[in-house]
This record gives sequence, C-alpha cells and structure tokens, in this order.
Amino acid sequence: MSIQTATMPSSQLAAGAYSGRLHDQGRAVETAAGQDATTDQPSSELREAFDSFVGQSFYGMLMKTMRQSLNKSPYFHGGRGEEVFQQQLDQVLVERMSEASAESFTGPMFELFTMRRS
Repeated sequence: MSIQTATMPSSQLAAGAYSGRLHDQGRAVETAAGQDATTDQPSSELREAFDSFVGQSFYGMLMKTMRQSLNKSPYFHGGRGEEVFQQQLDQVLVERMSEASAESFTGPMFELFTMRRS
C-alpha cells in the first residue's frame, strides 16, 4: 500500500478512488510472500534475507560449537580481553562466511520455502 493510499480516507477507497496499480512510484510492489506481484517470482531481497538468515544461523551455531569444544592454550590465549570480545569477532566472521558461501547450500531450502502451497 502506498503512502498516498494509507492517508486516503476509507470513503474514497470504497468509492473506487484508489486505482489498485501494481506499481508504486515505478517499483513493483511485493506480495506478503515476498514475490513480485507482476512476475510471480521471488524477489532478490527475499533471497538475500533468506541466505543471510540461514547462513548466519548455520555458521553461528558452527562457531559456537567450535568455541565450546576448544581448550584454552596457555601460550596463545588472549586472557580476559579475548573472552570479552570473542563474541563480536565471531559475529563478524559469521556475517562474512554467510555472505561468501551461504548461497551454495541455501538454494534447495529457498526453493522449498517459496514453493506454492495449494
């Protein structure tokens, strides 16, 4: 719904003042499922958000499990400073790994996610 439609009184909407165009200021309007209303294809923004979510969830759990399984080395452990900032470093690493390779394993999941259900 465009901003103009949201501010339009309901009497004008009911009277047919709203034209119901599928484009809002030259951009295709997406449906609730994230599909382009004009081509019935999933949008690239939905795919990027899906890849980001699945990738960060997968790699986040991977990093968390890895950190729990490693023992602290007496020579290479960074002390309290490393413990404090380890989660921030892991978050940055997870985001970068997700950007680099999440598309390779989220393809089949995305197809199932966007499949039409009758």
